[in-house]
Order: sequence, then C-alpha cells, then structure tokens
Amino acid sequence: MWPRVPHTLTYKSMKKLLLSLTIALASFTVAQAQSELGVRGGANFSNLSGDLKDESRYENKVGFHGGLTYNIPVVGDFFSVQPELLYSNKGFKYEDTEVTLPVGGTFRREGNMNYNYLELPVLARIKAGPIYFEAGPQASYLLSVNNNIKEYMNGDRTSSATTEISKGDIKDFELGYAAGIGITSGMLSVGVRYNGSVTDFMDKSSTEFFDDENFTDARHSTIMLTLGLNFSASR
Repeated sequence: MWPRVPHTLTYKSMKKLLLSLTIALASFTVAQAQSELGVRGGANFSNLSGDLKDESRYENKVGFHGGLTYNIPVVGDFFSVQPELLYSNKGFKYEDTEVTLPVGGTFRREGNMNYNYLELPVLARIKAGPIYFEAGPQASYLLSVNNNIKEYMNGDRTSSATTEISKGDIKDFELGYAAGIGITSGMLSVGVRYNGSVTDFMDKSSTEFFDDENFTDARHSTIMLTLGLNFSASR
C-alpha cells in the first residue's frame, strides 16, 4: 500500500497555493490601478521608401499626429505595454518645378500628397530612470487622401488647391512597426519615434498624378517628434 499523505501537509499546500494566488491577483489589481491614460501629439517627417523609379521626385513632408495612449505596467516601473490610437498625417512632398518664362519672370509649382491614417501601435516599453525605449507592431487604416498644389509667379502665390483623391488604388489597411526613445518627467514625456511599413500601400500602379511611376513597392516611412501627457502619472 502507498503511504498516506498527512492531512496537515495537504492543508499547508493548499494554504500556500491560495496565498500565492491572492498575491498574484493583488499584484495584477495594483498594476491595473496604476495604468496611465494620456494624450500624445507632435510633428511627422514623412516620405516614401521602397523600390521607387525616381526617388529624387519625392521629398520629406511635414505633417502631424495626435491621439490617446494607455500605459499598462507589467513589471513595476521598469516594463509596460502601451497601446495607442492616433490620427496621423503622412505622405511626401513633390520636387519643386520652376520654369523661366520667355516673356520674363519665373513660374514655380510645389505640392504634396497627404495620406491620413488612423493608427494603432502596441508598444513594449522599458524605462531606465527618466529614459524610455519602446518598440512594437502597428496597424493603420487609411481614412482619406488629398493632393495639395500651390503655384507662384515671381515669388507671389497665384493659386492654391486641395483635391480629394479616391482610395481605389490604395490599400485600406497597412501593417508596420514603431520604435523610439524618449525622456519622461512626471506627467510629461518627449520622444522621437520611427514608423516603418512591412506592406506596400498601393494595390497597383497609379497614373492619376504620377504618369507611369510604379508605386507597387512604395511604403510609408515616418519620423515622429512627439510630446505626451499622462493624466494618471503619480511619479
């Protein structure tokens, strides 16, 4: 016959297990209580990357981003997960076109393409003192596209027009990644972040504004300068 296990040993084991579960639950509850809701906004410096036929035609464009953040502590103040919901304006600026007219004077045209996205990055964050590091995947949904053109004669603006463009040739969803570094102080944080894409944003070649340029391998590439405010921060 197998030896019988004393009831006292079984009771102690159950007591230890119950205590461990209680501590784990309490730790999880405390972590949730310290979660931080916040807002974030700043400037975007964006362009295209990938296999482009003539990269010199596309220059960096200044845009903006803004939205909500929610920081969830996992290991105290050291490691956390932060999902965000952001509106982000990115795209590229055309190479300026300048022509000297036969009758004298100069005509110049400049413009940019704006791709407006709703973005959901989910970032793992490591905090070392006031410095934080972040990285994670990002999903983006295209809200709208517009083409902005300005024309000048002898330095004076003569016209300005913004045209809405159909999303027919552009993918609605984009998968990418984000990685950055920053500094926190109390409720405020300041950082720089890079957003890249692992999927092309065009379904096929677009000839509406770019002649026969091939955009099938074009991807968004964005550097973000961002300022955050955490409403629930107590440190």
